[in-house]
Amino acid sequence: MAELQSFWGEWIRPSAGFPAVQWALLLAAAALAGQLLQRLLAVPAILGYSVVGALAGLGGFAASAWPLTGLGRFLLELGLSVVLFEAGSRVSLRWFRHNPMVLVQSVLEAGLSFLAVRTLLTWLAVPDAVALPLALIGMAASPAVLSRVALDLRASGPVTERARTLTTLNTLYVLTIGGALAGLGTSAGGDAAAAPLRLAALQPVLVVLGLSFVAAALMALAMRLVLMLPAGSVEHTAIVLVALLAAFTTLGAHLGGSAPLAGLLGGLLLKQIDPRPWRWPATLQTLASPLVLLMFVLVAALAAQGDWSPALWASVAAVLAARLLAKALGLVLGSVGGALRPSQALWVAATMSPMSAVALVLTSQFASARPAQAADIAALALPAILVMELLGAMLAAHALRRAGECPPSAGLGGGTPAPTNNEKGGRDGA
Repeated sequence: MAELQSFWGEWIRPSAGFPAVQWALLLAAAALAGQLLQRLLAVPAILGYSVVGALAGLGGFAASAWPLTGLGRFLLELGLSVVLFEAGSRVSLRWFRHNPMVLVQSVLEAGLSFLAVRTLLTWLAVPDAVALPLALIGMAASPAVLSRVALDLRASGPVTERARTLTTLNTLYVLTIGGALAGLGTSAGGDAAAAPLRLAALQPVLVVLGLSFVAAALMALAMRLVLMLPAGSVEHTAIVLVALLAAFTTLGAHLGGSAPLAGLLGGLLLKQIDPRPWRWPATLQTLASPLVLLMFVLVAALAAQGDWSPALWASVAAVLAARLLAKALGLVLGSVGGALRPSQALWVAATMSPMSAVALVLTSQFASARPAQAADIAALALPAILVMELLGAMLAAHALRRAGECPPSAGLGGGTPAPTNNEKGGRDGA
């Protein structure tokens, strides 16, 4: 590609640049591949997005060089913020009073995932400055993959709703603690391996959470005012909501918070401010679809640039196996005394296995905060993210089908999922 650009250099006229052409063609190829795989093989469309992105990354796609910075990082975080806003808008805090075991399951799943990966890496003699960030990255689930798979399969039911809720809570923990730890590493010159063990480590956690909450509260209030206006053009309302989301999440990150975390909290707060059943407008979904597609392609392209040496594969496989077993154990233990059966808890664990944009954002934050350990963190994290974006999507689709929550024709074409229990104003059957 570099040789081609050099050859045509004297004829190229000033414009958006050849990378813009590459991105346009890459996104078109990804959308087409996703549609073909979905219709021909009855698999989630995200597999097509990820495969095309991975091939571009392995082929040295220059516009997706690691580590991600500038406009690319902004678009990745914006796409993730849109997904997390939608995920947060599905969660009603009032529902936890009727089913507190969900919180127990959430804490067990996240805590055991962190401990399992951290213990394994320590046993493999990985330094604490590398093991701690990797344990947090391994703890992360992927609301983006789950949302896309559920949409493609038109899945609805107790397993789907429990998975959505637990994945949202998991992301809340990971972004808060991960953002704080990355900030602590920056202020400590990258040598903060033992910092989370000190009481003073609570301060950066509160700072990240507090600043993100302020940006989210302002965003939720602004959106509520927009939604209270007399009904007008749906397209214009959707544009305003996405613009507000972009503005306030960027503001939260600029002040020292987290853009994706602000998006998640914004959706959560808007749900509490306006508890009446409301759905993510179809026009808004359509408007955000290119951002979500770009996010999946970008994650795969970046993750494919990791170290693929055979020597690392055993470590990556061990980390992923420990992570999945820990999530399954936490969810099964948390199902005791709850409405979710142990067999259903195992299907929920499979739907929480994917890793994607959340894990990549954390990896990028740690790479920037700890330059001395950046290569070691990325060496394990990037291959794990790519594998679990592909394999995790397949596991999630298989779990939702085996749980009996997909119509017979699911996977043969996209569609709008049935209204969830939260959207109907009822309690989650999980």
